[in-house]
Amino acid sequence: MPGGSLLNSGGMADYGGGGGLTFPVVVTCLMAASGGLIFGYDIGISGGVSEMESFLEKFFPGLLKRTAHTSKDVYCIYNNQALTAFTSSLYAFGMVGTLVASRVTRRIGRQAVMLIGGSMFLVGALVNAAAANIAMLIVGRMLLGLGLGFSGQATPVYLAEMSPPRWRGGFISGFPLFISVGYLIANLINYGTSRIPVWGWRLSLGLAAFPAAVMVAGAAFIPDTPSSLLLRGKHDLARAALQRVRGKGVDVDAEFNDILTAVEHDRRNDEGAFRRILRREYRPYLVMAVAFPVFLNLTGVAVTAFFSPILFRTVGFESDAALMGAVILGLMNIGGILGSGFAMDRYGRRLLFMIGGALMFTCQVAMASIVGSQLGNGSKMARGYAVTVLVMTCAFSASFSWSWGALYWAIPGEIYPVEVRSAGQGVAVALNLGLNFVQAQCFLAMLCCFKYGTFLFYASWLVVMTAFAVAFVPETKGVPLESMGHVFARHWYWGRFVKDQKFGNVST
Repeated sequence: MPGGSLLNSGGMADYGGGGGLTFPVVVTCLMAASGGLIFGYDIGISGGVSEMESFLEKFFPGLLKRTAHTSKDVYCIYNNQALTAFTSSLYAFGMVGTLVASRVTRRIGRQAVMLIGGSMFLVGALVNAAAANIAMLIVGRMLLGLGLGFSGQATPVYLAEMSPPRWRGGFISGFPLFISVGYLIANLINYGTSRIPVWGWRLSLGLAAFPAAVMVAGAAFIPDTPSSLLLRGKHDLARAALQRVRGKGVDVDAEFNDILTAVEHDRRNDEGAFRRILRREYRPYLVMAVAFPVFLNLTGVAVTAFFSPILFRTVGFESDAALMGAVILGLMNIGGILGSGFAMDRYGRRLLFMIGGALMFTCQVAMASIVGSQLGNGSKMARGYAVTVLVMTCAFSASFSWSWGALYWAIPGEIYPVEVRSAGQGVAVALNLGLNFVQAQCFLAMLCCFKYGTFLFYASWLVVMTAFAVAFVPETKGVPLESMGHVFARHWYWGRFVKDQKFGNVST
């Protein structure tokens, strides 16, 4: 039946011609993915600004004096809880923003949540640029965090719901790709503004308003997703939105009917999404919502990204060289994301987990060996070894981007049934931001306490998370969102929990 809803031999829905790569879907998804600029820019700006002398002189003069004394343990020079609060406060409020966004997205839609998030981030950036004291600085970071929470909750789900199934992995990779691009831009800006005395840090922080403005402008013109519109009873608008992104003349009846069926199933379950995801049949989705952010943070990449300039200063680079090292790190992130976007829809998700995990483990062990043998109290690392640490850090960053960096946004964004999609994504993003807060607040103290053992701590977790991915994360390459339950119902372990809704039985 041309254009009809078919089931292939694997039991997956196949939409006849409904997954074309049309110009509207490219524009729509790339505009939404620009929300990643907000994440990436702030990660890059935070670490670089924290290392600028003009910033430290205004807000942390005691810390600036401490860095001049080389007799101090080099692992502990930057261990200052007020300084780390500048970075970590954003993620604490990002977690709050995500939980709030998860509650309201069902009533106001993905598009509105992205618009609100971008607007709060815009205001926060302007407050930070005008900060006259630490209190004002922290208030701006709180607003930035709320903006991150809203945009981070809605954007990956928006991309998953709007992109064609056959290219969904590549489109969702646009979000972490833009995170890497934002990170690179931030470090290039830091490299330039570090040469501006007194107010260079204000320019770095204030320019965060630009990606926020891009997201606000984009969210104002893109359509909401069909699933979100149907959840609010707007059937005609939902069909029109689906037709717009699939292209004129494309028969969208089959795909629309499957989305409608999934939404109607949601309506028959009138309990809240957060209570529903605790039920037994949603157990694998809850596990993924918790495991992915936990493992993402235990790779160690978050703190490497936050504090890379400080890390490079610790091992012996001067200020300009440390900032340029962070720029190189950003380029490696982009390379890894581009490679992942190319590979995940061709070779699958599991292969990327295995390759990335092995490479990250090797890099962490190598860094621990070099730092442990060459960096001591009151001494700087020899240039050759410092360059080797930079190379290993860049290789680690590229390996992360290739695997967990891209797949963290791709897999949770695509696996959840519509009835728990907002709750699952909300739990994942909120937990990630909460763990970002803990790590950002504790990393410099951890580096001071554990020294090179910090790298071995993360390396040991890489073994655990790679094994988890291989054993418990099912392959989702090319599977339509509405057919994702089949994958879990036929998994060797998750099949004991998930009911195959299409056929009404439970896989064993």
